[in-house]
Amino acid sequence: MIGRTEAGMTEVDRRVVPTRTRVWRAESSSVLVATVVLVLLIGVLRPAFLTFGQLKDVLNGSVYVALLAAGMAFLLAMREIDLSVGAMFGLSLISTALLMRDGFDPWLSCLAGIALGALLGLANALVVRHIAIPAFVATLATMQLYRGLAVALGDGQQVTGLPLEHSFFSVLGGDFLGLPVSVWILVVVTAGLTVVLRWTPFGYRVRSIGSNPDAAAFSGISIPRTRLYVLVLVGAVAGLAGVLGLAFFTSGDPNIGVGFELQAIAAAVIGGTPLRGGVATVVGAVFGAVLLGVVSSGLVYFSIPANWSSFATGLVVLLAVGVDSALRRRQRARESMLGL
Repeated sequence: MIGRTEAGMTEVDRRVVPTRTRVWRAESSSVLVATVVLVLLIGVLRPAFLTFGQLKDVLNGSVYVALLAAGMAFLLAMREIDLSVGAMFGLSLISTALLMRDGFDPWLSCLAGIALGALLGLANALVVRHIAIPAFVATLATMQLYRGLAVALGDGQQVTGLPLEHSFFSVLGGDFLGLPVSVWILVVVTAGLTVVLRWTPFGYRVRSIGSNPDAAAFSGISIPRTRLYVLVLVGAVAGLAGVLGLAFFTSGDPNIGVGFELQAIAAAVIGGTPLRGGVATVVGAVFGAVLLGVVSSGLVYFSIPANWSSFATGLVVLLAVGVDSALRRRQRARESMLGL
């Protein structure tokens, strides 16, 4: 008889996990290889693309979607999706800008913006828990609420008149060791979230729920509580992205962040986090965002209208999903050969 271990995993499950881990690593590394190849290909055709300044701009422009994608990886690992991350990004940015314009200390306003993101994530979690609807549906509604609130607070106009001479803008909007500070923050956040997802009990619970919700619940894991923590985490990351966006753009646009939620999901999927749940890669999600940034910038170098950016993104996602499907078929064939 097959014995059941922690989080409801059987001994068979434990033999399957190494195979899944290898597939996950292959998907995660393949997006990095694809990004490098694409950069070199564009560089061969348009040498100016390979200048340090241009590559730095691509990285800097990818930071915000990359942060959202890093948080989205946690949700996808649980078979959940948050469609409000772009709106939370925009509302946090606008709110932080309004506080600064009204005379509040920029650094305290920065903390308030991150806290607001966490509170918005908590609101999402409470809606999901108490109305008993899927996160996809709940965040579809809150996306409209948060977006409408951002437009209303900004009166439909850009928030300007900020204290640009303050250290907040020179530090978070500046460079360190040749790279934007926002890129270094992305590296730190990516490393931290990777540790949380892969080597902590919380990350284990997240992956267990996505792998087998019934077994996870049977083993004593609280799915509602874990979902709440993840949604709050995603909100806080969106708030951080909004604060960094304000430091870079130096003004608040009520329409900023539109479409970021779909880009974040696309980046996570491209990076090797499958929609079926159970496994995820924060690093891969970040690389996926960078790949989308390279695609978007490459279109500009070839004088292709910006309207084609969404088409190119969709094509990249289709290719990534196709590769994921092929890897899953290969995994099932291998498990079948092993008799699992």
